[in-house]
Amino acid sequence: MTWRRNRGGTHSEHSSRMPSESQPSSPPMNEKPALPPPDPGSDRSTLRRRSSLKRTSARSSGHRLFLSWIEDDIENRFGFFRGGRYTSVNKTFSFILGLLLTGLFYGAVTYLKGAVPALDRYTIPFVREGNVWTVVPAMLFFFWGMTTLFIKQKKIDFQKRALDLTAVPTQPEFVLNETTARAVLERLHGMVDHPQHFILLNRIERSLASLTNIGAVSDVSAILKSQAENDENQMASSYTLLNGLVWATPVLGFIGTVLGLSAAIGEFTQTLAVDSTDLAAIKLSLTGVTSGLATAFETTLVALVCALIMQLYVNYLQQKESGLLDDASDYCHAHVISKLRLLKRGPTNGAGAPGEVASEPADDSVAGPEPA
Repeated sequence: MTWRRNRGGTHSEHSSRMPSESQPSSPPMNEKPALPPPDPGSDRSTLRRRSSLKRTSARSSGHRLFLSWIEDDIENRFGFFRGGRYTSVNKTFSFILGLLLTGLFYGAVTYLKGAVPALDRYTIPFVREGNVWTVVPAMLFFFWGMTTLFIKQKKIDFQKRALDLTAVPTQPEFVLNETTARAVLERLHGMVDHPQHFILLNRIERSLASLTNIGAVSDVSAILKSQAENDENQMASSYTLLNGLVWATPVLGFIGTVLGLSAAIGEFTQTLAVDSTDLAAIKLSLTGVTSGLATAFETTLVALVCALIMQLYVNYLQQKESGLLDDASDYCHAHVISKLRLLKRGPTNGAGAPGEVASEPADDSVAGPEPA
């Protein structure tokens, strides 16, 4: 119960009572009670069912945009593998897709090699006998990396949709304190299946949960800063596999170069032993030399081109994901930190009744201790 000082100096009870955890406030008569947030550890069918119920409830409440990670995430749509957190990609899922694409690619190359002789110049480097030991793994790494990057791009686009949600009211007169933070959290859980699956909403939930549980406005900025650092580390770790594939692909090309040169030198040694008067034998022996040199250069060319394409794609997505994190930080500063208000209670009178309640904006960086 809060009290305010009237102009005459007497104290009167505030008309609204802050709901407590033991006595939650009942929802209005014309609104349905909010569904409890789903447990992230539940099985997939339960999460989908509850997400569908929350989507229906959100539409009936007037929310035009509802995001469901369990239903809308590109990895979860297939239903076989659980999607990676935020923009991370399930490695098993992307590897299987990359393996399938590699098989389709070699099926197409084999068909075109026999059906369209004019394309032999482009198809032979992939199927030459001396190349397959390095080119096939290089193409597998290439399609695995490209599949991972494509899925990652879709997940980044999905995360950016959370910026369109009005998680925190945008009215200029709206302020965040212990009371309104509870309403914002309920509003937040009504817009998504669970906030922890979204970079922006997870930051807001963690900071406001601290505000409602502890009531310390000074901790909100610290929590948001710490969570931003965690998100940056999460983003960096999601590129570990991709960086390894970009590094390993040209290495396979260099291995092919060594194998091709070794074969060419071996064939050239045999050429020197051939009778110089037998031109047919010399030509036959030189065929092995040129084949080894072709392997040396073709494997390196294929591997370097694949690595270059992957590296350019990686750089593009890193820039795009960094922009997402910056937008999330800007949103938190504009709609969370700037709307925080610190409840400052005045001195009590002799009867122990609290004094006037005032509001002060919280410091955007590090707020001091709450006044007594």
